[in-house]
Amino acid sequence: MRISMFIAGRIAFNRSSSFSRFIINIAMAATAFSVAVMIIATAMISGFQQVISDKIFSFWGHYHITEYRETGGPNAEPSPFPEDSALEKRLSTIPLVSSVSPFATKSVIVKKGRETEGMIFKGVNGGQALPFITEGRTTRAVDSGYAPEVIISASTAALLNLKLNDAIIIYFMQGDGQQPRARKLTICGIYKTGIEEYDKTYIVGDINLIRRLNDWAPDNIGGYEVHLHRFRDMDAAASLISDEISDAELGMRSMQEIYPNIFDWLGLQNKNETIILIIMTIVAVINMITAMLILILERTNMVGILKALGTRNTSIQGIFLYQAGYIVVVGIIIGNILGLGLALLQQYTGFIRLPEESYYMSVAPIAIQWWKVALINVGTLVVCVLILIIPSMLIRRIVPVRAIQFK
Repeated sequence: MRISMFIAGRIAFNRSSSFSRFIINIAMAATAFSVAVMIIATAMISGFQQVISDKIFSFWGHYHITEYRETGGPNAEPSPFPEDSALEKRLSTIPLVSSVSPFATKSVIVKKGRETEGMIFKGVNGGQALPFITEGRTTRAVDSGYAPEVIISASTAALLNLKLNDAIIIYFMQGDGQQPRARKLTICGIYKTGIEEYDKTYIVGDINLIRRLNDWAPDNIGGYEVHLHRFRDMDAAASLISDEISDAELGMRSMQEIYPNIFDWLGLQNKNETIILIIMTIVAVINMITAMLILILERTNMVGILKALGTRNTSIQGIFLYQAGYIVVVGIIIGNILGLGLALLQQYTGFIRLPEESYYMSVAPIAIQWWKVALINVGTLVVCVLILIIPSMLIRRIVPVRAIQFK
């Protein structure tokens, strides 16, 4: 074993110009390129999934609890039910839950001059923190009546030529053939999620206004939005939340059920990630197999001499496997420097831009998951070395006499 490592080291660190040195450099470059692409791909895909998930959940929470059970999404006007402080407390004490907030929705038409736009008015408690606001503030809480304020999206503001502190007229649809009821509200904030399904559909205001227009009781709400600490806890939290609302005869729906198209798109990114990893691994393996065969061919004389001296086939195989391991390790190190360097550069500078209307964001996001980086490194090393055992078996078929005479 020591002899194999010694000879492999002398060959690997031999700086003399030769064809095998050129092949070794190509193999290192191919391995480095494959590792760098895998690191950047996983970081970008993880970043996409994290940013999109955060945007979806920051606006609507992870779960909705309403009396609306079978059809429709958050655009529908849910049936009212009394706000239950005891239920809110029980839900809030679930360790996976970060917050529970009441809400209600109502169909509206927004009008500015001759421009009109059909939208959904989302009513929330005054003063509730809304992380997606980019300008202005949230609606103020009031002791009686309702806050005559509204928060609109940046896309709606651009479409209707609106800005902060402008007044707009909103017509609330009443149904049953009744005339819409108009309210003049002031724009106190502008939000932007980058998700078209939200920005072109929703405006946010005071839930008390919906209560008044719908002739609800002062404590009626349309539902609860439940926010979790982490997206990965959704499955675990679902059963805990269901247990708490089972006696209240309420229904629960996740954001995956309400917006399946977005989450199907996010799931597709996992398949893309797997395909990229497989392709890059194949590229590295093919280059290493080629390098191994060329190294064995160039060192055929050495193999014959070692066999003639009584060296075992396994020891000779070890020489080339150690040398291949050296190539792979150096390639992995260079690939990590390139991949992590570019990923960190993008993370801090955002030099790669994206069309926001297609990707829900203007800058390619980066989320480096170190366990994935470690898995890429270990996986590349193990797969390449194991695969290279096959071409190294060629050594067993080399005849010493012929090999010594080989030129």
